[in-house]
This record gives sequence, C-alpha cells and structure tokens, in this order.
Amino acid sequence: MARVALVTGGTRGIGEAISVALKDAGCKVAANYAGNDERAREFTARTGIPAFKWDVSDFAACQAGVAQVEAEVGPIDILVNNAGITRDGTIHKMDHDMWQAVIDTNLGSCFNMCRCTIEGMRARKFGRVVNIGSINGQAGQYGQVNYAAAKSGIHGFTKALAQEGARSNITVNAIAPGYIDTDMVAAVPADVLEKIKARIPVGRLGHASEIARGVVFLTADDAGFITGSTLSINGGQHMY
Repeated sequence: MARVALVTGGTRGIGEAISVALKDAGCKVAANYAGNDERAREFTARTGIPAFKWDVSDFAACQAGVAQVEAEVGPIDILVNNAGITRDGTIHKMDHDMWQAVIDTNLGSCFNMCRCTIEGMRARKFGRVVNIGSINGQAGQYGQVNYAAAKSGIHGFTKALAQEGARSNITVNAIAPGYIDTDMVAAVPADVLEKIKARIPVGRLGHASEIARGVVFLTADDAGFITGSTLSINGGQHMY
C-alpha cells in the first residue's frame, strides 16, 4: 500500500518539488499551503496532488488540517515540515512581530505538525519525519536573527525527537539547504546574489529537485537506520 505523505508549504518552491518527487516515488501526497489560493489550484491541476489550506503556526488549525488529510487521503506515514517565511532585518530594526512570526511559522510549526501526527505513527510503528532547516541555521546570516534562530532550533528539535521515535520505527531527520533557485532567493538583490554564488564552491545555486531527492532518500522504507541526522545540501558552501 502506498505511503501517505504530507508536505507543509508544499505547493511552491522547494515544497512543490518535494511533493512531486514523493508522488513520483509512489506516495499518496497531500500538500499544505497558507495563502495563495490561485497558485494552489494551479498546482493541483498540474500535478494531481490535493492541496489543503491552513496556518501551520496555529496548533488548532494543524489539528483540523491533519484530521481532514487523514479523512480524505489516509493516515499520515511521512511528514515533511517545509513551511517557512522570512521577515528580515537587523535586530535593532526588528520588531517583536517580525521575530515571533518567523519563530512560530518556521519552528513552532514543527512541534504543531509532529504533535498532531506522532501518535498515529507510534500506533502503526512506522513514521518518517523530515524537517527542512537551512544553511543559515548552521552558519548564521546577517539580518536574519529570527530566521537563523528558528532554523537552528529545527536541528536540535530533530535530534531530540529522533531519540523519542526510534523504538517505534519513526525516523526524524533534517535537511539544511543552501541557496536554492526559488522565488524567495530570487527576491535577493542581483548584486547580493552574485556575491552569494561566488561563495558556493560548485559555482551555482541549487535546484529544488536536489532537495527533493534528499527527502525521497530519507523517507524511504529502507532508510530506517538513518535518524537524528542533518543532510546539508549546499554545494559545499558550509561544511558542518
């Protein structure tokens, strides 16, 4: 029977690539999204993957969303916590709302989604969780104390939950992407982007499909001995 996978932030960018790759690997996939209804409809029409709208920073919304996915698609075997936002600014210009929004969406969502799915995984003695971190959670980044803190927190969250899930055949891993050619990176000023690329040993931005390939690897049935790990996919920019 096909595994059921849920990808948060799964209709755009890296999340879209992950959703499609998991479908191509034989999973039944559900993609969560937060706000862009037009893009979600286009995504579903093109890929055949159903999209479900809720705010992953809201615990009650996650409970309702997971219940809807499980009713319409099936019990969730694979969870990919990919949803994320940026609210950049140096700390002396950052207000509390900018800090809290990023912490709640990028890190709080990992708790929300894992808490809403972990009991089913424990009962079925199978689960695969992949949390999408960032090179900026490993190395830090000027103007991103909120984003770097949230993504760094993901790596600690991953290691702790991996210990809790191990005896139930639930693996928990993280992927830390470098700079990937998504809409988020495209918004970076061209001169800054050229400086970023100059620091990447392979000489280019990554592709969303390269992150998706890592997710497929970590979520396979035969990947049960890999847990508590962070896979850095960054073109050699930061070796951690």
